Amino acid sequence: METGANVMERLRTAYGVARSLAIYYGKPWRFKAMARFYGRFLAPGDLAFDIGAHVGNRIRAWRQLKARVVAVEPQPALLPVLRALYGRDPAVELVAAAIAAEPGQVRLNLNPANPTIASASQAFLAAAGSAPSFAGQQWRGVCDVPALTLDALIARFGEPRFIKIDIEGYEEEALKGLSIAPFALSVEFVPMMKEIAQACVARLAAMAPYRFNATYGDGTTFLHPQPLSAEAIAAWIASLGADGPAGDIFACQDPALLTSVAGQM
Repeated sequence: METGANVMERLRTAYGVARSLAIYYGKPWRFKAMARFYGRFLAPGDLAFDIGAHVGNRIRAWRQLKARVVAVEPQPALLPVLRALYGRDPAVELVAAAIAAEPGQVRLNLNPANPTIASASQAFLAAAGSAPSFAGQQWRGVCDVPALTLDALIARFGEPRFIKIDIEGYEEEALKGLSIAPFALSVEFVPMMKEIAQACVARLAAMAPYRFNATYGDGTTFLHPQPLSAEAIAAWIASLGADGPAGDIFACQDPALLTSVAGQM
């Protein structure tokens, strides 16, 4: 028989999943802008990795481009959602795992009411505890989940044209398990953990002649009119306040694709 605490936790989880679906699918017209934006990186038949797929809004946009998708998500509460939405699509592979520097297991800290910010990074949780933008957030549970490397994912599915990594402060660990340079990728940045974003930029710059740009949130407008060098994007990250909106750092081996163009939204 379930205890009252267990029932409350299940309700929090159900609320968190419903909240995520409302946020990411409640404005369906945004998918057109997202598809246009990612269309600079992905063509029909290209392979994309969605690391930290959450409820799959990137999957939907990328499938509009007829790209093939490998979506990786470790949260038990979100996997049934992804299977219901995309499990019958033969061009989408769903992988129930975390991505880390080494294969094995990682301990995932769960925020049932806001599953967007589940994290395997203790440093992320410590930083969030003193950040005003994370006030009231509670990581109420943990679970051990299987971990794969990006190299293992590539060995299994092939080399992707684009990789998106959004795993709440664990992005550097994910990149440690990547030994080949994809054409383009994005990694989340959080101003309260600037050192993680800067380390990701440094690692990518050592792998290939990438140029960089950035967006806020799930935005489809680059913040800089022209692509930046690794040094310039690292300096921009350093200039951010101690707390503020998160976003994505984009890296691409073709600088022309990182320019602000007409039609961005």
